Amino acid sequence: MPLFIQVIALAIFFVWLLILTYLLVQMSQHYNMLTKDISKKTLTAFLEQIIKELEINKKNIARISEQCDKIEKDGQLHIQKIGLLRFNPFKDTGGDQSFILALVDAQDTGVIISGLYSRSGTRWYAKKVVNGKGVEYELSDEEKKALSIAQKVESRPQKIKV
Repeated sequence: MPLFIQVIALAIFFVWLLILTYLLVQMSQHYNMLTKDISKKTLTAFLEQIIKELEINKKNIARISEQCDKIEKDGQLHIQKIGLLRFNPFKDTGGDQSFILALVDAQDTGVIISGLYSRSGTRWYAKKVVNGKGVEYELSDEEKKALSIAQKVESRPQKIKV
């Protein structure tokens, strides 16, 4: 009986040895695959280089994110909404040749330009608008309507399909 137990123990030992050998070969192949492009560097040096590059990339991403936030904040101050209204203020002229153009940013601050056409000439007026209200001069009903048209414009960037 002791011989039988010894044979079983020896068989288990060889199976275990084969399993360990297989795992060692797999690990060696994986290591070689990871380090095939590394010339005369240890794996530790290579991993340290990757960690340094990762830190640099994190800093670059943070810097780019800050720049994007600044650009987006600055973009709120640019003209984003435009409202155009054509109308006829005088009965003696034909057609809607007069117009009002509202040019405002994301906070509805900007300018309203009015062009009034008559037979004797065209007159131009400009009014400053802050937060959707006339600052120095009261807005006419037509100017309020042009501003309302501008406020309905989508102020977010549109995706362009190519």
